[in-house]
Amino acid sequence: MIAAITAHGPAVGVRALCHALQHSRATYYRHRCPQHSVAPRRAPPARALAPAEQQDVLTVLHEPRFADQAPGQVYAALLDESRYLCSERTMYRLLAGAGEVRERRDQRRHPRYAAPELLATAPNQLWSWDITKLRGPAKWTCYYLYVLLDVFSRYVVGWLLAHRESATLAQRLIAATVAREHVPPGQLTVHADRGGAMVSKPVAFLLADLGITKTHSRPHVSNDNPFSEAQFKTLKYHPSFPDRFGSFEHGRAHCADFFPWYNTEHHHSSLGWHTPHDVHHGLAAARRAHRAHVLAAAYAATPERFVRHCPVPPALPTAVWINPPKLLSPAGDERSVNAVALVSQTG
Repeated sequence: MIAAITAHGPAVGVRALCHALQHSRATYYRHRCPQHSVAPRRAPPARALAPAEQQDVLTVLHEPRFADQAPGQVYAALLDESRYLCSERTMYRLLAGAGEVRERRDQRRHPRYAAPELLATAPNQLWSWDITKLRGPAKWTCYYLYVLLDVFSRYVVGWLLAHRESATLAQRLIAATVAREHVPPGQLTVHADRGGAMVSKPVAFLLADLGITKTHSRPHVSNDNPFSEAQFKTLKYHPSFPDRFGSFEHGRAHCADFFPWYNTEHHHSSLGWHTPHDVHHGLAAARRAHRAHVLAAAYAATPERFVRHCPVPPALPTAVWINPPKLLSPAGDERSVNAVALVSQTG
């Protein structure tokens, strides 16, 4: 493409052209001088093993008795048998070329899980849910707290405290919360990690019946469910959170006090210092306008106290991502970008 555009002579500078096409200048010069871009291929060394000899070495290394031994062990064992195939370093080189330096036995390979890329631009589009343990009155006793969180507004739409982790309880909580929030089919995505209740068939069948899309985090990757993790941290770092709960009723009473406070009084920096209740129910814009009026009045009264201009309240979030997509920048490196608007971070 660069070669075609520059065939009749550059109309702009090389730097501006490459920046507009999102290519490096090295690509431009490689198209201008293709004879210098490809290095001549080196001839194979005269002492190198022939392809048939290389295959013989790999066949010996694949023998069951050598499958779990290092090349040094194989080299010494072959010398004791009066056999010499190649040096120890050559064995390493051949194994590296075959991708077998670390493990040569036939083992199951775990699949590579793609990072979930989820976007919410309004409430009740993306929910995140998880289960955490609350320590009970004695050692080895605990209670299980289920929390459903709206990712866009950080509003806790549903919670449940139970004596055990159960797919049936999770199913009941999700069904009741969806009915209470009046979520229509095909609108909501529910994201969770890969716990037993999260990947259970009762929950999967319920979500399918309700027309809800379900997604899961990658195994052992807590960053794929950051909003639930941040909410649990706020819960457990709150000054009122006890070291242990004296009873199940104590835990339920604490949660009954905490979640109304979290929804209606706790201000999030990522929500423009609004509460989840205001953002979830569409009250944040009016509250932001009121704050702007207060700041304008303060600026009019004492403008000398402000350095440059009248202060304005922080902007409200318009898009919230779990793992925003990575695109190649003009410099060639991968960067997380949001082509729509502000990407809200966990608060």
